[in-house]
Amino acid sequence: MSHPLNIPRRLLLRASALCAALFLAACDPSQFGGGGGAIDPSAPVPVALLVPGAEGTTGEIAGLSRSLENAARMAMADLQGVEVDLRVYGTGGTAGGASAAATRAADEGAAILLGPLFAEAANAAGNAVAGRGLNVLAFSNNTAIAGGNVFVLGNTFDNVARRLTSYAASQGKRNVLVVSAQTAAEGTGRDAILRAASSNRLNVVGNITFPLSEEGIRSAAPQIASQARSTGADAIFFTSENAGAMAFLPQFLQEEGLSSDVAQYVGITRLDLGDGALAAPGIQGAWFALPDPSLSNNFRSRYATTYGSSPHPLAGLAYDGIAAVGALASQGRADALSRSALTQGSGFVGVGGIFRFRSDGTNERGMAVAQIQNQRSVIISAAPTRFGGAGF
Repeated sequence: MSHPLNIPRRLLLRASALCAALFLAACDPSQFGGGGGAIDPSAPVPVALLVPGAEGTTGEIAGLSRSLENAARMAMADLQGVEVDLRVYGTGGTAGGASAAATRAADEGAAILLGPLFAEAANAAGNAVAGRGLNVLAFSNNTAIAGGNVFVLGNTFDNVARRLTSYAASQGKRNVLVVSAQTAAEGTGRDAILRAASSNRLNVVGNITFPLSEEGIRSAAPQIASQARSTGADAIFFTSENAGAMAFLPQFLQEEGLSSDVAQYVGITRLDLGDGALAAPGIQGAWFALPDPSLSNNFRSRYATTYGSSPHPLAGLAYDGIAAVGALASQGRADALSRSALTQGSGFVGVGGIFRFRSDGTNERGMAVAQIQNQRSVIISAAPTRFGGAGF
């Protein structure tokens, strides 16, 4: 059956825009060591918040910057027994701006840096203060910049892939087909699935990529269906977002006779986001991962009550950063923000559940698994509440 498939260029360009922005190329900061700024346990903790906006910035970036600051101040109000002296610095979203902001923050006595957002900027900020003994909790999800004095707060594809492949294995899935569009971000997601599948003893029976275009999406469907049948795939992992290929691909696969009832659909992006996403043809039955919904919903509700608007989807990262700083500072140690303290095994609790930093600068986050059922998102595996429990 022929279908009109008119994907606006702006939609394709934005399909993974934010994700791709977070994955900008960066140099390797691992040559540096992060000692962590010493603090006075009896005084407010000086924390620098680096946001992508700058003086005169308007539009989406200004809104994002404001949302990050609002979330950080919400977290400050929630701390018990710890005061934070928050100082906000605009980076302009550039590496040069981030380097200058980080240097100024260090000069003005910051003990730790939260942000910036984009990978190049975060890498530059880390380099700028590495010799000052300061750690950086970047909002990026690009693991390439992690290491040395830079830790990434953003949820990574590796986290999602590990959670979903582990759950798939627990449900008896064995043969995995991986499907991705030919973009940098989706390539990173694909590689994360391949690593996680191997760790969970899943057999990867195919790895299909296609151009992120109208013709590419349409042409991929029969190829995916054919390979799924010929290899006996019982799970298909997709890296695309609803703003891109997943707005159309599940319907095309269903028309090829390959629904989630035949081979379990698994998305490593949030398949519930976007207007009409839960009612999209072919998507019923699909699995995806998400932060602990009870905690996430509570954060959004409180934010809306406090500020009269919804938080930006990334705002919770600033809250998490302050929560981690507060938890460590409450221990009353001068070296509370050192590398060894930041990587404590018990981790922290943020707006989406538990998280912790790994020694390589990446992070682990506890996530729930949901399924789309009758145009609703239904939790089928709860988010873990401690490390080492179910889900890890």
